[in-house]
Amino acid sequence: MERKSALYAFVAAMCGIVALSNYLVQFPVQATLAGVNLGEILTWGAFTYPMAFLITDLTNRKFGPTAARRVVIAGFVLAVILSIWLATPRIAIASGSAFLVAQMLDVSIFNRLRGGAWWQAPLVSSIIGSVIDTVLFFSIAFAPAFGMLDFGGEDGSLGFAVPFLGMGGEVPLWISLAVGDFIVKVLVGLAMLVPYGALRSVVTPKAELAS
Repeated sequence: MERKSALYAFVAAMCGIVALSNYLVQFPVQATLAGVNLGEILTWGAFTYPMAFLITDLTNRKFGPTAARRVVIAGFVLAVILSIWLATPRIAIASGSAFLVAQMLDVSIFNRLRGGAWWQAPLVSSIIGSVIDTVLFFSIAFAPAFGMLDFGGEDGSLGFAVPFLGMGGEVPLWISLAVGDFIVKVLVGLAMLVPYGALRSVVTPKAELAS
């Protein structure tokens, strides 16, 4: 019963984080920093999504990869349903595809590296997962090529040109946003090592998984 309750808590947390991120990724950060328009390089979703990797990694640490994959799948199904309501169909499809591939990869990498230094598994798995997630999500959600697909009449492509990261040569807006979001995801991923390290003594693995 205690195990089921813990897994339900992880599923609920995963669903909430992904649904929130799917909603926030539609909104560029409307601010200027050092003369750079952050709205051309960053969305609010970049600040919340890395928490999904924290949830996956804590589940993996506590219960192992099989349970972590179940949490990912359950969170994926619930998050896609909520995302269709909170966001657009195109973003829901993009988010679901990117989330599932990136999180499953995170589970495998974390499990392979869990015997090393305490920070190695969560850091490496989250960074690699963020690369995959960013490429898949932004290309499906915003690239003009995918606008030709039927997303309920909502194109949503961001193909018009802007300065790369607000200061380089001109590139499609979705590329600048993708790179900006990835940079923030890496920074937030580094910050997530703090709560992961703090929770290691609480979220202890089963004896056969201990490292």
